[in-house]
Amino acid sequence: MIIVQTPLRVSFFGGGTDFPTFFAAEGGCVLTSAIDKYIFVTIKQRFDPKLRIGYTQTEMVDCIDQIQHELIREALRKTGIMQGVEITTMGDIPSASGLGSSSTVTVGSLHAMYAFLGEIVTSDRLAGEACEIEIDTLKKPIGIQDQYIAALGGLRFLEFRRDGQVLSRKIVLDTALRRKFNENLLLFFTGITRQADSVLTEQKANINGRLSILREMKQMAHTALDALEKGQLDTIGHLLHESWQLKKQMASKISNDLLDEMYEAARRAGAFGGKITGAGGGGFLLLYCPHERQEAVREVLKHLQEFPFQLEKDGTKVIFNYQR
Repeated sequence: MIIVQTPLRVSFFGGGTDFPTFFAAEGGCVLTSAIDKYIFVTIKQRFDPKLRIGYTQTEMVDCIDQIQHELIREALRKTGIMQGVEITTMGDIPSASGLGSSSTVTVGSLHAMYAFLGEIVTSDRLAGEACEIEIDTLKKPIGIQDQYIAALGGLRFLEFRRDGQVLSRKIVLDTALRRKFNENLLLFFTGITRQADSVLTEQKANINGRLSILREMKQMAHTALDALEKGQLDTIGHLLHESWQLKKQMASKISNDLLDEMYEAARRAGAFGGKITGAGGGGFLLLYCPHERQEAVREVLKHLQEFPFQLEKDGTKVIFNYQR
């Protein structure tokens, strides 16, 4: 049996500039981080040639084409495993909640399958093949940042070149600054799950009409990187607010009256800024709030479940490997 642990993520700046439609023309970048919440993928040999896939439901099939879980199906196809395995996925969060779970499953599944085959593959290859599965094969209307941060881990500035090259810069903060940055971040579950595809399909369709917004969001990611490396943490909070106002203009379903009220209540209570993670429309509310104002924010959002987290330094990794 092999168990692979792959981190989820929170993306701070630049989301949307990682769509191939945009970065192939202008280049893109994001400031993002893995967090200490995970998707676990297990794989083991079966005694018969059947394929058993376990997630929120269980599938037992005779061939790959019968698998309904499209991410696992295409990962099996990509790695050449055709029969006789049992695969399960387990997560620390509900699906469709904006922390990159779909891409995390894809990266983790590929990693587990290659480990099962005894192959050592690079993080960049795992991320690249996950992008091929989701974007090229399954035609998902998504960007490429989630696959790379799930594979690489850490707090990173990812740059997407026009030629398709992805450059990764790990952001190294001293221990005290990293701790303070993490302490000033709050995450609340809105109670709303949604399928990101409908939001992202509209956002992708709007790219050509929102180029000026995307360019501003791209520049804001560079500004935030500079502020973070200089230790200007409160600037990050204010930039998050500005970036969220821009992002809401990218598609009609990114926010709604209920989410806006949650966010504005948190701002009135002392949060400097924040965003709905991922595609928007529900999932998690990320806030930047100095420690002394956090209890007031928690009070106005007491109807929401807080989700404590830490920034995670590692990407996808095998945590258990036993094969006879």
